Amino acid sequence: MGSLPGEQHLKRHQLEHILRAAGSIADQSEFIIIGSQAILGTHPDAPDSLLVSIEADLYPRNNPELSDLIDGTIGELSPFHQTFGYYGHGVGPETAVLPRDWSERLTPICNENTYGVTGWCLHPTDLAYSKLAAGRPKDLEYVGQLRRHGILDDHLLEEWISLADQPLKDVLRTRLEIVRRNH
Repeated sequence: MGSLPGEQHLKRHQLEHILRAAGSIADQSEFIIIGSQAILGTHPDAPDSLLVSIEADLYPRNNPELSDLIDGTIGELSPFHQTFGYYGHGVGPETAVLPRDWSERLTPICNENTYGVTGWCLHPTDLAYSKLAAGRPKDLEYVGQLRRHGILDDHLLEEWISLADQPLKDVLRTRLEIVRRNH
């Protein structure tokens, strides 16, 4: 996660700007937003502690192979990033480990500010699941912040973890326990 001086938190209007730009660059109308900024789909005014990145991790829903084009054009250290202080990080569908049926729970961001481009944002509990799977300290801290702000449904998360394959299930349960102890 890179950052430029003076800008630390990506706000909803900035995510809408990234969607506009990505839609124009890739000539696509739908994107999946999988990183921490996906919280802006269900919580447009999310607390700053949940907006700890200046990037939006996204990929074109129907043509994920165009992610490199997005990353190269509006990604980290691009003129877009240097001009606005935030950027779009083109990723692939394989970037996040997600529970079953995650795509049925997506929340759209689509309005006049996106020029009709839709950003499909992960459900907060799907986001927590993916953060637990990634397991970096910043990811576990993020899950703790979701809990602290009452956004995470612990029971639902436990249910989804119980459906995971065994090695992943054990890892997710251990990491969730760490989060609970620390938050």
